[in-house]
Amino acid sequence: MTEHPGKPAGAVDPRDLDLFEFARSGRDAAGAVRVSQLPRMLAEVPADAPDRDTAFTWQAEGATQPELQDDGTEGRQPYLRLAVHGSAWLECQRCLAPYEQAFDADAAYRVVATEEEADEFPLDDDEVEVIVGSRHFDLVDLIEEELLLSLPLVPKHDVCPEIHESLASGADGADGVDSVDDVPEQEVEPDRPNPFAALGSLKKDDPGSSH
Repeated sequence: MTEHPGKPAGAVDPRDLDLFEFARSGRDAAGAVRVSQLPRMLAEVPADAPDRDTAFTWQAEGATQPELQDDGTEGRQPYLRLAVHGSAWLECQRCLAPYEQAFDADAAYRVVATEEEADEFPLDDDEVEVIVGSRHFDLVDLIEEELLLSLPLVPKHDVCPEIHESLASGADGADGVDSVDDVPEQEVEPDRPNPFAALGSLKKDDPGSSH
């Protein structure tokens, strides 16, 4: 349960967000961001993609959770939940043609005030990441970080429309292959654990929450 009932989405500037106030007041926000606003993501999009400027939608939710302090007292600590959905064009590593990759990123963050606090945070919690908050936090930069972390280990079509000439002929120094099915599969990144499991009770018991 949060310290404050969830408030409706308000006008926030995702490039200049007071992250501590956002979390402690239990605020919600949502919006959209285009690939052209994310230079590192744009660098992943091939030049011959049908659409290099697709859009992602995002939803953010602030919350607090009681935690035991060093002095033995209990204090409420700020958390952030972030979800990003959309798609972008990437280059298939098998046939080298563009393909559209869906993104469905979800993350939970424990917000701390300094890098020193972040360094001291336990590393054995796979469900909650640690970020250093500020009164002028760039949420768009965090959105881009989540998208980059969600990039597939080996971008590729489920089924390639055709095989690239270099793969078929062995021009890249490898033995030629007769079909896309003969191209060795790469190890697939395992599913990430549900990042919201540890925060599942933050708002569900709050009668004033809209969630």
